Amino acid sequence: MTSDTVDQSFYFFDLDDNTLFLETPIFVRKGDGEAGEVKRLSTTEFAGIRTQLGKEGPWKDFEIFDGTYGHFRDIPADELQPGQKQYLVEDIEQAIAGDPETWQAPSWKLFVYACRKQRPLSIVTARGHSRETLKAGIRVLLDHGLIEKEPNYLTIYAVGNPDIQAELIASLDDEEERSRVQQLSDPTSALKRIAIRNTVDKALEIYGAEPEHRFGMSDDDPKNVDLIIKAMCDCKKKYPDKRFFVIDTHEGEMVKLEVFPVDYPVTSRAEHGEVVG
Repeated sequence: MTSDTVDQSFYFFDLDDNTLFLETPIFVRKGDGEAGEVKRLSTTEFAGIRTQLGKEGPWKDFEIFDGTYGHFRDIPADELQPGQKQYLVEDIEQAIAGDPETWQAPSWKLFVYACRKQRPLSIVTARGHSRETLKAGIRVLLDHGLIEKEPNYLTIYAVGNPDIQAELIASLDDEEERSRVQQLSDPTSALKRIAIRNTVDKALEIYGAEPEHRFGMSDDDPKNVDLIIKAMCDCKKKYPDKRFFVIDTHEGEMVKLEVFPVDYPVTSRAEHGEVVG
């Protein structure tokens, strides 16, 4: 434990379209097997049509397949060619070579601030890279002087990584929840929810459970914002004296919400039981 008296602000970041805009492609395939038409999408485009796949409309016949997230995973070490870099490292190098307005996502300035102030910081992303690759990608930003200090990492959870998935599922004490997550066809949201809860637990273990710590996470995907709210509600129930914030950065907006207990008298004078309309 580093401190049991000092309040801390803890920052959670998604990577794509939240901290950085990267050109990492996502592929969807028309449901005709290997011969089916494959479309290349940006992460922003995919976030907009993901829930439309398989439903009536222009994306009815398209589906996710084995190659959908290929560039969001590590190239196995034994397949890396001499001088070849992981996709993430290349994507970040390519992005920062351009106009900052094209690659700095809504939470970029907050990320820079958290690094400069060495606030405990967590990366929770759907990507499937190893923790080492994610750190190497962010180190590119440091090497180019775009952040002043390497992040003060609290946790890194790339929930598309099979090893990290297994780690998160194994951390569950609730057998029913564990079984439910294992049966999901797309466990991304559920795994992010677990990652957030585990990170809060680790923060209090390291920085002390007594101070009135603050936790905030931002995301651009409405579906993920919903799961973050649910995860923060889980944490608020467990740690009612801590403060939890959710920042929605969808389509360039930045809406900050604080999570309160269900019975919190937000619109009433609790001491008199009087409602303020």
